[in-house]
Amino acid sequence: MAETLIRTENLSISFGAHKAVNGVSISLEKGLFTTILGPNGAGKTTLFNLISGLLKPTEGKIFFKGTDVTGLSPVERVKMGMGRSFQLTNVFSRLTTYENVRLAMQAHEEVGYKIFTDHRRFKSLNEKTEEILEEVLLKDKKDFLAGELSHGEQRKLELGMVLALEPEVLLLDEPTAGMSIEEVPTMIDILRRTKKKGTTIILIEHKMDMVKTLSDQLIIIVNGAKLVEGDPEEVSRNPEVLKAYLGGGVLNEPTT
Repeated sequence: MAETLIRTENLSISFGAHKAVNGVSISLEKGLFTTILGPNGAGKTTLFNLISGLLKPTEGKIFFKGTDVTGLSPVERVKMGMGRSFQLTNVFSRLTTYENVRLAMQAHEEVGYKIFTDHRRFKSLNEKTEEILEEVLLKDKKDFLAGELSHGEQRKLELGMVLALEPEVLLLDEPTAGMSIEEVPTMIDILRRTKKKGTTIILIEHKMDMVKTLSDQLIIIVNGAKLVEGDPEEVSRNPEVLKAYLGGGVLNEPTT
């Protein structure tokens, strides 16, 4: 039986009279690539903010590896094994690509700043940093300032910083947001290779054709509530899903 990494029970949050997430109960299994889909404004990012601890639910509970984490901070959840990226790029623009990843690695290894210690003494950290830069296809840009990278490269760098934390589960909020059409296939390829390594990935998207072939399961969120979940092929042909996306019809086959 597959291990459940994240489980929510009747998760809800209201902002005034608006219920942004409404009674969502989901189970996310270890080793699977799960995509949470829905139209713009459906409540997907708010759901992620609840799971990662940036928001506190009005109702319901969140469990991570069987532990109730509803009252824990984002930092505490990261220490337990959650890694999270955001829709907006979140990198240190005045540090190099290498330094961004290495700082994330140091935080994970709890290696603080040592004014009289040469960074080259931490050989294992340096090697791991190089490995991650290669994994996200940025090794040739390691000496560039992060602010000099293209938007697509910054998105890859942010993913590298999350991977440096060695999370058990990756929470990725639209990692291709703002990327050019030419850059998207590269990010898809990185996610595909990360999946093959056995990493548990939970992805937010609103373009079904982009993630259909990557995903083991789809969860559709509409108006803050779970509409349906299941196998990508079955979900993409569900009449309620077709209505939510297109008002009926057939969803396009994936192009990547």
